[in-house]
Amino acid sequence: MPDIALKRVYERPSPQDGLRVLVDRLWPRGISKQRAQLDLWDKDVAPSVELRTSWHRGDVSFEDFSAAYRAELAASGAARRLLGWAASAPRMSLIFAARDERMNHVVVLADVLRTLSS
Repeated sequence: MPDIALKRVYERPSPQDGLRVLVDRLWPRGISKQRAQLDLWDKDVAPSVELRTSWHRGDVSFEDFSAAYRAELAASGAARRLLGWAASAPRMSLIFAARDERMNHVVVLADVLRTLSS
């Protein structure tokens, strides 16, 4: 299984990123496909529109958002599919646009992927 890294889409791509997978449902503002240099855009591993909207409006705590998002990932099988796609890669960078690098869906997704791969 690949080593999993997190990287904002606004940071310069690097060969050390390995597979670059955008894990947001919406395309990031101001970023061209050429600049993003993605290997995959996996919308299926992003939170549902309803959950993402609730989180951004402040209707749910991060703890509740995380629990609901984990449940969505478990029900959809999207995280397992992503791991299968990236199985032979030594490193996979989860690319995201969120400003807060500590409290966002990518932190939760990375934890789920690491748990599934162990």
